[in-house]
Amino acid sequence: MEDVKIQVIARMKSDFPTKFGIPRQSGLVEELRSTIIFEPEFRNADALRGIEGYSHLWLIWQFSEAVRTDWSPTVRPPRLGGNTRMGVFATRSPFRPNNLGLSSVKLLGVEHTEKYGTVLHVGGADLMDGTPIFDIKPYIPYSDCHGSAVGGFTDTAGDFLLQVDFPAQLLALLPEDKRAAAMGILSHDPRPSYQRKPDRIYGIPFAGFDIRFTVKDDQLTVVTVEKV
Repeated sequence: MEDVKIQVIARMKSDFPTKFGIPRQSGLVEELRSTIIFEPEFRNADALRGIEGYSHLWLIWQFSEAVRTDWSPTVRPPRLGGNTRMGVFATRSPFRPNNLGLSSVKLLGVEHTEKYGTVLHVGGADLMDGTPIFDIKPYIPYSDCHGSAVGGFTDTAGDFLLQVDFPAQLLALLPEDKRAAAMGILSHDPRPSYQRKPDRIYGIPFAGFDIRFTVKDDQLTVVTVEKV
């Protein structure tokens, strides 16, 4: 098999130190804020000339926590309960031959910094902190948006949104600009598909805090918030 060399051009700075709790698709939690920091050899402002004219971007990146030496032709999508196998190329599973991810994010701003050169602030990203990014391309509505598109098994996977009970005194422990994002993450049921025990306490590391919660039926209740 032919090997092709590609370079890491940037890395994501986000509020997720681990992959647990990250939304399963980009754009699901628009309140999430992240920053794209370019590697030193790519910190050339000219490479971003004109990018502020776009509202959204495509990111091509690596599932760096899912790199394997082998691959399987079938995977078990979480949205099918983790028990049904589908072809890997019919899913967005991280366990792929080349471990590549594709995300559409909202461009919130372009900032020129002294330490990192020009950085991009984006919203709705589903990338862990430190994720290597291989390429950035503009999202072009007239060609990238397909109003009649069909979503395969994802169209019939059901609505997995949960009702979130986040007590005010616990929510207040989070920085104000992180609260809406935390609520959005929890509402999308971050639990693994094979774990559905109502007496289990789950925990998400997010924005420097450990958020612990339980889930019963379609109700998620936050029980503790602790600074890490």
